[in-house]
Order: sequence, then structure tokens, then C-alpha cells
Amino acid sequence: MKRRFLILVVSLISFLSCEDVIDVDVPTSEPRLVIDASLNWFKGTTGNEQVIKLTLTAPYFNDGVPPANNAQVTVSDENGNVFQFIEEDNTGLYYNDSFIPEINGIYNLNIVYQNETYIATETLLEVPEIDFVEQNLEGGFTGEDTEIKAYFTDPVDEENYYFFEFIPNIPIIPTLDTFKDEFVNGNQIFGFYVEEDLNPGDEVIIRNHGVSKRFYEFMYILLQQTGESGGPFETQPATVRGNCMNITNPDNYPLGYFRLSEVSQVNYIVEP
Repeated sequence: MKRRFLILVVSLISFLSCEDVIDVDVPTSEPRLVIDASLNWFKGTTGNEQVIKLTLTAPYFNDGVPPANNAQVTVSDENGNVFQFIEEDNTGLYYNDSFIPEINGIYNLNIVYQNETYIATETLLEVPEIDFVEQNLEGGFTGEDTEIKAYFTDPVDEENYYFFEFIPNIPIIPTLDTFKDEFVNGNQIFGFYVEEDLNPGDEVIIRNHGVSKRFYEFMYILLQQTGESGGPFETQPATVRGNCMNITNPDNYPLGYFRLSEVSQVNYIVEP
């Protein structure tokens, strides 16, 4: 009896201490070009310094995002100007310091990468000034969150679309939002931000961008898809296509967007 019990205990210990290594076969695909070409003209600046970021998609478990190096990147306008963007130190960041922004100007992006040509066209759209900012330290569902409203006056008899960024100086993910003036045309309206971790003395950079209807729809879908997972740079449940296309090999389409915006910015300090 004792011998049987000992064999049973040894067998049980052996079973519990056994570990199976399971290899998960994650589907992979050829890397695609990711284009982050957001050219912003901040009010009160010349807007001549711009940057375009090119990266590649990578497998899910890879560390880091690989840059897309040695691309030829240009942006041209309707006046015959061609702006060359030059990569800095194999970072995938391409810079230009002579860009000429023009409200309602039409611009064309051209990228040659690994013998394939990518293009996009977009219009630089204006945005109203942020008139003023209001705060409420007793907001949200708990009555303990900080609410911020950035007011601006929408132009009359125009169809306008907006893209808001709220960037706090505390270690949390910035909040992005989209807005259209369909039901508030010509009125004073506001961008809304609520955050439970903000305290008096903290700073929030508030940016409102004038954007096209197509970009509004692109970003709206992107934010809807990623709203539950923490931000628009998380893994997306489905591919959201932007306005960039590969004219050499359409099946190897890029991800990302080419956008031009006038931007109104306020650096707001949370008051006691």
C-alpha cells in the first residue's frame, strides 16, 4: 500500500512539473510602406520646416518599428515648386526647411522606395483660432475628473472638418478626436477633453487642425477601431486605407496618410 501511494505521488509530481512549449504560428506578410506625411502650418509661423516619416510594417512580436531608408521624397505645389525631403541618419525621418504653405493650395506627394512609386494629393486647409479655454475640475462620471473645453468659432456657410489633439505633460497617451460642423455651422463650438489624472499646474497642448472630409472619415474609422485598445497606433482589427497609392504595384499598397493642415495651438496650464 505504501509502495502504491509513493508511486502515485511521484507520478503526480512528474505530471505537474511537466511544461509543454507551444509555438504560436503567427501569420506574416511582406512589409508594407507606412507613410506619416502630416504637414502642419502652425498659426504665427512661416511653416517652412516640415518632416515626413517613413516606416515599414513588422511582425506582431517584433521589437520596434523599422524605418524605411533611402527613399526619394518630394512634395510639389501648383506653382511649380518642388520641395525635396532629405533623410537624416537612416532614421526614416525626411526633412525639408524651405516648404511654402498656402491656404487652399493643392500639393502632391511623390515617394520612390525600392523602385516603386507612391503618390497622394491633398489640399492645405485653414482652421479658426482657438478663442478661449474653459476647465472644470469636478467633471466626468466620478465628479473628480478634469474637463477642458477649447472654444472656436466655425465659419458660416462652409463645410468644415476638424482634427483635435490634446497632449498632456504627464505620462499618458494623448487624446485624439475628430469633429464636423454638420449641425453647428457658423456657431461657437468646442473640442472636449476629460482626464482623471490631470492636476492643477499640469500643462495640456491643445491643437485644432483644419482637415479634409476624406481625412476626417479616415481618422474617425481609425479611432473607432482602436478606441478600446488605447490609441490609434495599436494593432487594428482591419486595414484602414488612406489617400496614398502605389502606382507601380497597386497590390503593394501603402498604409498611412498625406495631410496638410493649418493648426491653431494653445498651451494650457490647468488652474487650481
